[in-house]
Amino acid sequence: MKKLILLLSFILITFSASAQKTEYEKKSNIQYYSSEINKSDSYINERCVLDIYYPKNTKGFATIVWFHGGGLTGGNKEIPEALKNKGFAIIGVNYRLSPKAKTVKAIEDAAAAVAWAFNNISNYGGDSSLIFLSGHSAGGYLDMMVGLNKKWLQKEGIDANRIAGLIPFSGQCITHFEVRRENGIPEKQPTIDAFAPLYHVRADAPPLLLITGDRELEMLGRYEENAYMARMMKLVGHTQTKLYELDGYGHGMTEPGFPLLVNEVNRILKEKQTKK
Repeated sequence: MKKLILLLSFILITFSASAQKTEYEKKSNIQYYSSEINKSDSYINERCVLDIYYPKNTKGFATIVWFHGGGLTGGNKEIPEALKNKGFAIIGVNYRLSPKAKTVKAIEDAAAAVAWAFNNISNYGGDSSLIFLSGHSAGGYLDMMVGLNKKWLQKEGIDANRIAGLIPFSGQCITHFEVRRENGIPEKQPTIDAFAPLYHVRADAPPLLLITGDRELEMLGRYEENAYMARMMKLVGHTQTKLYELDGYGHGMTEPGFPLLVNEVNRILKEKQTKK
């Protein structure tokens, strides 16, 4: 009889744990501009949408806004498989692409999508103080432009310092090569102007984790750009900048980068919880 009671207790505990397993829901093609703006521009209406994957019936979760790569000329929104079922919401964003739109429009779109996250994540159960920006290549560039140059989010009524963390994957830190191409500047002519994240280094920025592939396998000088960014951020007094170089991986270094992203989000969450 005692063994039967123990067995039933085990079954009940197992069933209870299973029942408490977090379920996730995905909603697709949400427009992040107002209906008036969407009606005024067919390309915005077509392109400026996002997907959100979030834990159901959960409160206070963190959100990762993920921008796809593609050189600002291609690519589509995605919810990376490696980020699913981790307790976070993931927002995958589409933005306008060159040459159909100037590259500055991609930055404007990124800021609008981030503002949408701040203004709407509580409707899904998320905490607007726990919004992180990440993305690969062109997506990493957009992370840094939106997070470091405060003017883009100011246009949306958001203080960029509300971002909980910036975690770009192999992002361009000098002026993006597509911006240079638009202005007749060769791909191998390094340029640092207002369209370079490096131009906007500041001590009070959100925590910054830079992740790149192997310096000998990366695109052009991508590791070195990130290393210069890390050095300059530290020199201006930013105390939470880190740089990881993933030996043996080239520009497509997302697979080993995802665990580093998850660890960084959890590190910051733990730090914030400790301060409460």
